[in-house]
Amino acid sequence: MHNIINYVESVCPVCLKKVMAQKVEYDDGVYLEKTCDEHGFFKTLIWEGQDYKTWRGKEVYKTPEVLGSDVNKGCPYDCGICSEHRQETCCVLLELTDRCNLKCPICFASANEHVKPDVSIERVAEYFDYLMDCGGPYNIQLSGGEPTMRDDLDQIIKIGKEKGFTFFQLNTNGIRIAEDASYIKKLADAGLNTVFLQFDGLTEKPYIRLRGKKLLRTKLKAIENCKKAGVGVVLVPTVEKDANLDQLGKIIEFAINNMPAVRGVHFQPISYFGRYENRDETFRITIPKMIKEIENQMNGKMKVEDFMPGGAENSYCSFHANFLVNEDRSLRALGSRTSCCSKPTSSKQSREFVAKQWSGRKDIDLNEPINCCSAEVEEASCCCEPKPKVEKASCCCSAETSKQEVVGTRSLDDFIERFEKYTLAISAMLFQDAWNLDIDRLKQCYIHVVSDDENIKLVPFCAYNLTNTKGEYLHRK
Repeated sequence: MHNIINYVESVCPVCLKKVMAQKVEYDDGVYLEKTCDEHGFFKTLIWEGQDYKTWRGKEVYKTPEVLGSDVNKGCPYDCGICSEHRQETCCVLLELTDRCNLKCPICFASANEHVKPDVSIERVAEYFDYLMDCGGPYNIQLSGGEPTMRDDLDQIIKIGKEKGFTFFQLNTNGIRIAEDASYIKKLADAGLNTVFLQFDGLTEKPYIRLRGKKLLRTKLKAIENCKKAGVGVVLVPTVEKDANLDQLGKIIEFAINNMPAVRGVHFQPISYFGRYENRDETFRITIPKMIKEIENQMNGKMKVEDFMPGGAENSYCSFHANFLVNEDRSLRALGSRTSCCSKPTSSKQSREFVAKQWSGRKDIDLNEPINCCSAEVEEASCCCEPKPKVEKASCCCSAETSKQEVVGTRSLDDFIERFEKYTLAISAMLFQDAWNLDIDRLKQCYIHVVSDDENIKLVPFCAYNLTNTKGEYLHRK
């Protein structure tokens, strides 16, 4: 039995030609099916289970006020951005180098291949001016390649600050930060808010498979140095079934044990663009798969109903939930799909939430060691002591909770302080590739990359990194 849900536009994975596709519901889930006249039929899982339609939340569309391209061939070919786009920019990636100190078997940027000279600091200043003219300031992600290959990131941050940008995030593998504590301190002094740390698990297995070498000890040292520098850390696992799908709960528990230095976990299930090895199209990690794994691995401390779809971006691009971590490390969900709690519904609200939630806290013990007891590292010393159990703080976001319940046996000021320091954000972004691309979703993308071919322009992330079966990019040069 099957049922056609709707028809959408997509592309052929071989030639990237636009083709019509249909979303078809079978007993086990929803598939995207499409046929290219030249290269044949393709079928890809996009959802497991029977709740595909009910997952969709309220989505607010808003075409960017400043457009960089005319509509000619249509999406996804006219990115720049054109008038067909339906969401304003939230955050912008500045790819500052093609160099990297790793050559991961998977890399959306294909780093260390066809390396060009680094973008000059003068050109980066022009990027900032362009972004302000396009409606900035936006949240800025310093990316690459591996951006810490540059020695002038602190100067780039200072220039951005002078031009009006307030939130800076460093997308990094953490190697240089682990090896040189003075480097991250210099970035912190310049105004870096957050390190978006590639963090694939608590054993060496996922690093060997996804990065090509053992890196766990390096990751732990990077987190320690970020904490000492007062920079917030968001753990970013690339999730792949044979590498670390079974470690989601362990990663979340590690984050809980290292709050408030660690501000959240942002999962990124593997997508097939850029450089990748061992592509397995017979297995897709979907939103319901991820959430159910989290519930099971967290032994019910996080539940499926705690997680919500994105509001500013397309509902099928992401999920998120926030949890208050009590002093005994128990969790209280701050809202759910059925509660009255609000969620970001615009790019502006999203970037404001991210800036507040992911930034480092200054009112913590910066010298307290990282809790690494759950990490399987050779000769790792145990640095954690069980904390005494105290009465749980109640959730202020629950419609059933009164102010008296919130305060409990503590003052409201104490509760607010804990709420600010110990709210853990769990989220995931499911990027699209040539096999599962839904152009309706792409038109709502609010993560944009500065493209600098002949002229500066903005390109949605999934379009910018879209590659065919030969690894040839549609937009990235």
